[in-house]
Amino acid sequence: MWHLTCGDLAAESIKPLLDEQAAKTLRVMRDDLAVGPLHDVDAAPCAARAAFWQKVWPQSVQPQPDFCSTLSEDAKWLAALNQQTQAVTVWHGDSCSEQLLLARVAAALEHSQATLFEVACGSSDSRVATRKAVSMRAPQELVALYQPKRIAADRQQQLAAQWRAVLADSSGVRRWQHGQFSGEDYTATDQRLLHFAQAQWLPLTRVMACVMAECDGFFATDFFLWWRVRELAANGQLLLASPPEQNLAEQQVKRA
Repeated sequence: MWHLTCGDLAAESIKPLLDEQAAKTLRVMRDDLAVGPLHDVDAAPCAARAAFWQKVWPQSVQPQPDFCSTLSEDAKWLAALNQQTQAVTVWHGDSCSEQLLLARVAAALEHSQATLFEVACGSSDSRVATRKAVSMRAPQELVALYQPKRIAADRQQQLAAQWRAVLADSSGVRRWQHGQFSGEDYTATDQRLLHFAQAQWLPLTRVMACVMAECDGFFATDFFLWWRVRELAANGQLLLASPPEQNLAEQQVKRA
């Protein structure tokens, strides 16, 4: 049985629960599916998706990952799933990316003989105060939650349909709320960054933390918010005290 997680932190959290054989089938999917264009994410070489992450990735963090290669490998691996019969278990919580991974795998296995299982680790509530990603669960909680449940055919079809709808949408941000995905552009995130920035210099990390603390429906990461700040600075809405290529932790920001 394959075990899939969204991100390295989730993988590290569940690895102690798996026996030696199961650990060999643990696969980490690192793409944050909640942000950026998705229309070619399932079609190698995933050029638009790779270009998005190349733009988001900070210059101060080197080396930059080979996004073309990694995204293409994921797309090809998922496409090949329906040609084998090995069961697949997706570990997921209330992260929009985790839920999108579940829907993506459901679509990949829609016409396959392979059985789809899930280990649900969330609270089913994606608001900041209540949500739980896999990596946010304590070890003893994961032990209790490790009860793979087979996904019924009708639910798998529903998840696959949700994935196709997301692919057809050109939104830059996706939120998962009440079991449904909704899309939007970057405006709402940008407005919150502008709201928390002030007329005097503030540490950028403080401004970003304020946005994260109220971001229901998806986890706004530091790299994603740092990219939006650079975009706002480029169009004159924010000012940075240091060049954009300088380390994020050393940046200060204020409203223009």
